[in-house]
Amino acid sequence: MERVAIIGTSMTQFGNRSAWIRELLAEAGHSCLASAGVDPNALDHLYVSNMAAGEFEGQTGVSNALAHDLGALPAYTERVDQTSASGGAGIYAAWRSIASGASDMTLLVGGEKMTHRSTSEATDVIASLTHPVEYKHGLTLPSFAGLTARRYLDRYEAPRESLASVAAKNHRNGVDNPKAQFQKAVSKETILESPIVADPLRLYDFCPITDGSAALLFCPESVAREYTDEYVVVAGVDGATDTHVVHERPDPTWMGAVAESARGAFDMSGYGPDDVDVAELHDMFTILELLQLEALGFADRGTAWQLAEEGYTARDGGELPVNTSGGLKSKGHPLGASGVAQAVEVYEQLLGDAGPRQVSADVGLCCNVGGFGNCVTTSILEVGA
Repeated sequence: MERVAIIGTSMTQFGNRSAWIRELLAEAGHSCLASAGVDPNALDHLYVSNMAAGEFEGQTGVSNALAHDLGALPAYTERVDQTSASGGAGIYAAWRSIASGASDMTLLVGGEKMTHRSTSEATDVIASLTHPVEYKHGLTLPSFAGLTARRYLDRYEAPRESLASVAAKNHRNGVDNPKAQFQKAVSKETILESPIVADPLRLYDFCPITDGSAALLFCPESVAREYTDEYVVVAGVDGATDTHVVHERPDPTWMGAVAESARGAFDMSGYGPDDVDVAELHDMFTILELLQLEALGFADRGTAWQLAEEGYTARDGGELPVNTSGGLKSKGHPLGASGVAQAVEVYEQLLGDAGPRQVSADVGLCCNVGGFGNCVTTSILEVGA
């Protein structure tokens, strides 16, 4: 099986956009193809990662519409929906399309339009991914996050400040990302004094509601060399699913699907946690960054909070820079785009194109989480040779 390469990327401005979902997807798609010098007619497959265009905007058939808008006919199209892990699932789908030999050129575009809906409306759409019984009783993802954070802090005697350290770090990183929704540093004191949303989590422990899109262009490595000398290879990718009902898990502070997907991705790549130079994690809530660090094998259970406090995950001087893009926390979280945007950041880091965010990296990891760990895709990228 020939290795799968990424030869082009793009990301729109994240934030409150006046454009609708079709416009956002087309913006990222056109830019990605142009970055690689590939004509839309060269596409065999076109995937769109999107959770809820129908619910948010009343727009369905977004993948077919995008093929029309890009002039990519008659490429095969498919919408990938795996809730907030749709972007990562799209990476897996695009990788399979190339690795199987079914396509020699596959474009993945992830996007979501959300900000035109109120916070309560958007929260309700997102909460629909929970189990119907949990949903009936008013449980939302923020409430799961608060309950889990309280359990983690109490069980491991972790200080509340450790979660504020995660938020402050990611906001610092977002300052240097011109595409981020928030480009402003926030102090730990401000974070700790912000309004409580789901005790012990406060306002700055949560990511924003966001519009935006991002794209990746995949092809076999032999084809990549026809277009460029600089590209990135998908060294490993895998996905996993955990219980739909969160309270059925033996330990809510352990993300089993993260651990399983990471195991598969590491096995495929031949790498391990110690080989990863930079990571983009799904920090929809600050507690999730700590839980992923442990399930991915970067920290022992109950110790990731120490990494946050000690600067281990800092961009400047940290042994494992995490969320150099600003993460979902600062960059924003347009559901279907987030997993794709993670890979865009790692791609830029590996090729030395991250500007003031640049770190030294040859191997990068992306972990995209759906729901509260209900479904996960982990991808490992390396510099092509």
